[in-house]
Amino acid sequence: MNTFDSQSAHALLLQNVGRFIELDETQQNLYLSLFKEKRIRRKDFLLQPGEITRYEYFVVQGALKVYTLDLHGKPHVSMFAIEDYWTGDMASFLTQQPSSYFIEALEDTEVLMISKENWDRLFQIIPAFEQFYRNLYQRSLVSYIQRTNQGISLSAEERYHIFLKKYPFLINRISQKDLAAYLGVTPEYVSMLRNKLSKK
Repeated sequence: MNTFDSQSAHALLLQNVGRFIELDETQQNLYLSLFKEKRIRRKDFLLQPGEITRYEYFVVQGALKVYTLDLHGKPHVSMFAIEDYWTGDMASFLTQQPSSYFIEALEDTEVLMISKENWDRLFQIIPAFEQFYRNLYQRSLVSYIQRTNQGISLSAEERYHIFLKKYPFLINRISQKDLAAYLGVTPEYVSMLRNKLSKK
């Protein structure tokens, strides 16, 4: 993997935060100082079941998938995270209880990560981050509710088209198998949908 480009990584992180709150230069530098850099190879893990989530992750480069395994060992993907996305297991992070999720790299990936200790400290030294994380978590909650409702009320084909419309930049970066695990269908069904769409 190439050398971690800290300057570009920090610029992307500040751009992400800047969509919700304004920070002066001193606050920006203080915020950036709370993060560590990490590189992971494709197929390596940031988190596995039974581990406690010690960090929240901001993806600088690469792609990750977050998933669980059912009793039969079948994967169920809950989300994908690429550049400019946050990821982790928030329940484990907040409670410091063991996680039930895998976070696996689909590509060689670079992240910036903030520990639970620094995350707690952040709200004391820069209170504006309460607003930032409130917005971040509200958006995540809305997305989760929408996806749950779609799983109940929409067909697999309709969910596939929604995925294509919402995440067109992802479709060529994830495998047919992983997309199937996200949609809750078989890889063969995804192949059929792709062929059907290509003929239109």
